[in-house]
Amino acid sequence: MTVETKEKTRDRQAWMGLLARAEARDLARLWEGFGPLPAHEVLRAPEIGGVMLRGRMGAVGDAFNMGEMSVTRCSVRLTDGPDGHAYVQGRSRDKALQAALTDALMQGDAADEVRAKLLDPLAEIEGQRRASRAAKAAATKVDFFTMVRGED
Repeated sequence: MTVETKEKTRDRQAWMGLLARAEARDLARLWEGFGPLPAHEVLRAPEIGGVMLRGRMGAVGDAFNMGEMSVTRCSVRLTDGPDGHAYVQGRSRDKALQAALTDALMQGDAADEVRAKLLDPLAEIEGQRRASRAAKAAATKVDFFTMVRGED
């Protein structure tokens, strides 16, 4: 695999991960500002299913089944060629379709516009949510200290 191919793969993983984690309402709001859906053919209509989540204690123990999560998948083909795929958290068929269309558009000439109007704002929203969560967690932080009682 060439360096260029690895970079393209890493970039695609990043935007697909961002789309999968995004809130459906945020993606829908941004799509409204982006314009009408591009001409496309649905290869796999949005389907709702489930996946088993696995975890490890302390990142070193044996893997165990933590629970299940709902996911929705979709595949599309734009009329000018690129295919787009999406697996998103939750049960939103619209979000899965919009994410698959975004994936397809990112592989074509519209990538810069899609990044500026959809992906960059989604990344900013995600960053704000993480900062808010971190601030809430920091507010509950407890510092423990030990006092030494005199020297003998």
